[in-house]
Amino acid sequence: MPDWYTLGVVALVIIAVVLAIVRFRINPVIALAVGAAGIGLLTGLGPVDTVKTMTTGFGEVMMEAGLLIAWGVLIGAMLNEMGAITRLVDTLLRAFGPKGIPYALGLSFATYLQTIFIDVMIVMAAPLARRIAPRLGKAGTGIIAATFAISLETGIVLMVPGFAAVALAGLLDVPLGIMMLGGLAVVVPTVILAIIVMTVLFRAGFWNPARDEEETIHDESSEEEPALVRSASAADGVELDSTRSGTLRTAVGGTPNRHASGAATAAAGEPPLLLLFGPMLSALALIAAQAVLTVLGIENPVMQFLGDPVIALLLAVIATGLVGRAAVGIKRIEKSLVKGFQDGGQIFVLTGVGGSLAAVIAQGDLGEVLKGYFQATTWAPILVVWVMAALLHIAVGSVTLSAITAAGIIAPAAASLGLNPLIIALAAGAGALFCIHVTSNTFWLLKLFLGQSVRGALKTVTIGVSVASVIALGMTLILSVFVH
Repeated sequence: MPDWYTLGVVALVIIAVVLAIVRFRINPVIALAVGAAGIGLLTGLGPVDTVKTMTTGFGEVMMEAGLLIAWGVLIGAMLNEMGAITRLVDTLLRAFGPKGIPYALGLSFATYLQTIFIDVMIVMAAPLARRIAPRLGKAGTGIIAATFAISLETGIVLMVPGFAAVALAGLLDVPLGIMMLGGLAVVVPTVILAIIVMTVLFRAGFWNPARDEEETIHDESSEEEPALVRSASAADGVELDSTRSGTLRTAVGGTPNRHASGAATAAAGEPPLLLLFGPMLSALALIAAQAVLTVLGIENPVMQFLGDPVIALLLAVIATGLVGRAAVGIKRIEKSLVKGFQDGGQIFVLTGVGGSLAAVIAQGDLGEVLKGYFQATTWAPILVVWVMAALLHIAVGSVTLSAITAAGIIAPAAASLGLNPLIIALAAGAGALFCIHVTSNTFWLLKLFLGQSVRGALKTVTIGVSVASVIALGMTLILSVFVH
């Protein structure tokens, strides 16, 4: 088929998917599935092969990412039930002080805390964050809010065990350990530099407390609060069961925010904080160690088993469950696991359907078509996938959906260009961070729980995360020089 026809079909179908989600409120999973089928039929794949390709793509991605997402959901649910987040924030404040807390919080949220749903971390950590803000000066609320937004959103798409990062790794067949190391190389400088940029801007006068701040949700109030605006895709966060601040229930664990008020200090009999996070940190260390051994060409059967992400995270689930049973009891841990699985369901399906879309596109000749446009430099597809993910995110409001869709479109050309799939995954994740705005549930949660006006949230979330998106693109381009 002519190049213009193939490109036109894919472009029109993607536009139709975006309109279906935004204008007609069709669930993203259904819209993507119909879009994948449409591309297959319109590009001559045929009815039988279209269905076969879709199911194969779904299965291949879930084979890579399904169990990993499940283990992450379970670990996050149990940590939330044990009140680990608020205790960690309090500990970081004591350890790093007011000046260092934005960076300590940012790197924690963007890396090892990514097993916990974004919305849950905001709800649990916000009370302590509001107490920290005044100690950072007049622009403290803006600095803390930007730290939350930058780190939480960056981690979910670039850093394993973030759900979108795991999905991208599965979609592009990137070993999870390699995705973790590559993500770490991009995330750490991105978070630090983005927080520095926003801190300088806010302290230079870009933050106006009189106009950018307003009354926040009280820790223990019974007043009704405005309904939270849901994201266009629940895959980027989880829905809250109530809008009453005093009885706000998180979607993971399903229990009231018992840790929202008062100092988050360990009461007598509570397990040490390191014990709560120890299993997850150990699992991530095993995965990273095995990835390093793989890069060095060293084969060790024991490490190959223990460092496999499925086994490492499974061991973390078991160990966290044992700690949780001792800390809060069997019933509460079991209840949190059941609720976690329920709320993680759409993430599983969205990830698989993203694989279906990518598989259908790969079956056609789009890869050869794109190759013809990218001959000049291998940087071109990196920039294109970033722009594609950015535009999709502006339209749809879902970082996960936009990253997966952009990566799936560009993936067929990656192998023929000699471009490492890791770089494609990181570029898609970086682009999906651009211009998070009012269609995002995270935008409204950060506004409500951190005491910002809409104007303030546009500065901390929309501008702050967009700065991180551009920096992450730069870091990815630098990494592409060394990764082939």
